[in-house]
Amino acid sequence: MNDNLIYLDNNATTKIDPRVLEVMLPYLTDYFANANSTHQFGLRAHDAVKAARKQVSNLIGAEPNEVIFTSGATEAINLALKGVAENYSNKGKHIITVATEHSAVLDTCKYLESRGFEVSYLSVASDGLIALDELKSLLRPDTILVSVMYVNNETGVVQPIREIASVAHEAGVLFLSDCTQAVGKIAINVNEIGIDLLCLSGHKIYGPKGVGALYVRQSPTRVRIPALLHGGGHERGFRSGTLNVPGIVALGKACEIASLEMDKDSNAILSLRDYLESELCSIEGTSINGNVTNRLYNVSNVLFRGVDSDAIIMGLSNPENDLPLIAVSNGSACTSTSIEPSHVLTAMGLDETAAFNSIRFSIGKYNSREDIPIVVAAIKNIVADLRAMVS
Repeated sequence: MNDNLIYLDNNATTKIDPRVLEVMLPYLTDYFANANSTHQFGLRAHDAVKAARKQVSNLIGAEPNEVIFTSGATEAINLALKGVAENYSNKGKHIITVATEHSAVLDTCKYLESRGFEVSYLSVASDGLIALDELKSLLRPDTILVSVMYVNNETGVVQPIREIASVAHEAGVLFLSDCTQAVGKIAINVNEIGIDLLCLSGHKIYGPKGVGALYVRQSPTRVRIPALLHGGGHERGFRSGTLNVPGIVALGKACEIASLEMDKDSNAILSLRDYLESELCSIEGTSINGNVTNRLYNVSNVLFRGVDSDAIIMGLSNPENDLPLIAVSNGSACTSTSIEPSHVLTAMGLDETAAFNSIRFSIGKYNSREDIPIVVAAIKNIVADLRAMVS
């Protein structure tokens, strides 16, 4: 990591692993052929894509033919939601999701509502968890899909995915999970959990931006979704367009590394997260947002009462400081231009002021223990100065 930067915004994106970059580069230079070309150079690219598909499928316990490469999780979510809506509309037009989903899910559901579909939005408790009883009460004969993210991108709260999948399947309903923040960080087996469609993105697991994947169950019950993009029949007709071979190769390598190093990384990152929280919570008026037990090990969403989060963020990234620049966030990177409070935090019952006073810290494998005291000292100084200004 850059010596002049302490990066604690790994849920927004991650630094590419050098080993991922190493396997990616030859497919930008020497092995640049189209994977659908039938000459020798094209076949080499085709074989690289095939190997990457296996690496991705291994990480989530799927079969290679169940993996569709996309430009990222947002495209995968659109393909899954719109595809199920179109193909299963003869059964019904009712979808269930959660008020705290990523905007890629919520915005797509809003679009589907404009097309005549009905969407029910599950509420969450103050800790960010849904209630299974509410899910059961919302299921109807015309429900075609339940969509619940595995790990919340802002709070790290982990939903009871196995139980949710079971409830959906008992009602004969498909289950989609946005696993963007879960894949590569915790063990996932789509068959053991009962996930029918799963979305993931390369740049969240130390791969490049612009590549992701959608898992679509093919066995024992085949999930059928139509193509969103037409023009060549690539990816078995699911998604036309020349394959991003360098990105796909990189995604495969990132998945392979994650499968081998997940346990080691999780232990180290959890230690850093707990250290950070213990120090930050010594600041008066500070508390953790979300369930502190059912939570991913790398995320801490902290409320600094009476202090605007944007002021903290600007203070930490002020180049005039004699400290490294410190990168944190106050919500999802995909909604960072919005002046609205976090929809995740307000859905959990925080008022707008508290939501605007909250910071997300997301730790990655390139952070070190030496980073924590620097970050804590900087935040203590900024919080004290900001509170003094309004006292």
